[in-house]
Amino acid sequence: MKKLILSACIISAPLTVMAAGGHGPAGCGLGTKVIFQNADEWHEHVLAATTNASSGNQTFGMTSGTLNCEDANGPLKNGIALFLNRNIEQLAVETATGAGETLSALSELIGINAADDAAFKKALKTNFDQIFASVDTTSGDAFDALVDVMSKDATLAKYLG
Repeated sequence: MKKLILSACIISAPLTVMAAGGHGPAGCGLGTKVIFQNADEWHEHVLAATTNASSGNQTFGMTSGTLNCEDANGPLKNGIALFLNRNIEQLAVETATGAGETLSALSELIGINAADDAAFKKALKTNFDQIFASVDTTSGDAFDALVDVMSKDATLAKYLG
């Protein structure tokens, strides 16, 4: 039993630190919201974090704003990761030109004001090679690069949370 608990601690420790985001040591997700609601012992936190990370429900909760992840900071709250995952190819095409319906939908999903929309599209077009570094770029890579591009632009950084 001790080996099982130790293994759970080692596996979930990095996940707990990355996912916590103000939700306690286990982060948000099914393990925190439903299974271990009142966790106050270290092993309960480990089990909650393991549950959150192992079933993918924490990622789902952050993307959808459910499972105690309603107050997750940043653009994941608005489902941007899911949008990128479903529209990565079309978004790459439109980012290269700086125009298109999918690019406009991304801008709207992030909450870019009409006054900043042109700057958003120009920044993405200018940084196309960073956002879509290769044909093998995943939606996760594109998301991270998008956040990086926006964080370096004074006009767009305010939309990151």
